Formats: sequence, C-alpha cells, structure tokens
Amino acid sequence: MDVFHNEGSALLVQAILALRTEEECRAFLEDLMTGREIQDCSQRVLVAKLLREGLVYSRIAQATGASSATISRVNRCCTYGAGGYGTVLERLEQAAAGQ
Repeated sequence: MDVFHNEGSALLVQAILALRTEEECRAFLEDLMTGREIQDCSQRVLVAKLLREGLVYSRIAQATGASSATISRVNRCCTYGAGGYGTVLERLEQAAAGQ
C-alpha cells in the first residue's frame, strides 16, 4: 500500500518492531492511539480470528458488536489483502500450541 512509502510510516513500522514485551506494546499503543482507535483495531483482529475459525457474519456481529460493513471489510482483507491478518493469526495459533 502507498501509505508505507514515507518517513513517518517507516518509523512506525520500526517502532513496532522495536517493542519487546506486552507491557511495552500496551504503553506504546496507549500513547499512540485513542481508546476508541485501540478498541476498533482490537475488534478487527478479533473479527479476523473468528472469520478464520469459520464463524458466520451474524455470529461474529453478535460476539463482537462489529457491523456487517466492518466484518465484510476485514473479510476482504483476509481474502485479498497483504496477508497481515493471516501471518499474525497463524503465529498466535502456533504460540498457543506451544510451538
């Protein structure tokens, strides 16, 4: 995506990669984003997880409070996007399985 071709975006990516602990990550996200932005991003990751698990839109909406538009957008990203959700969810699954 074109949004990553500037100094600020490069710095953001490097800043995320520099985080070492959950505590550091929480502190950075709290400083970086509003509470609402954190909730929105958190909801999208949860939606992606539930889509990966095969839940239907109505169940996802019920479980997360996400709108059908949000669920659809996340689904498009999971299906046709850059692969970020898939990478993160796969790694979280591996970590949960102790790999």
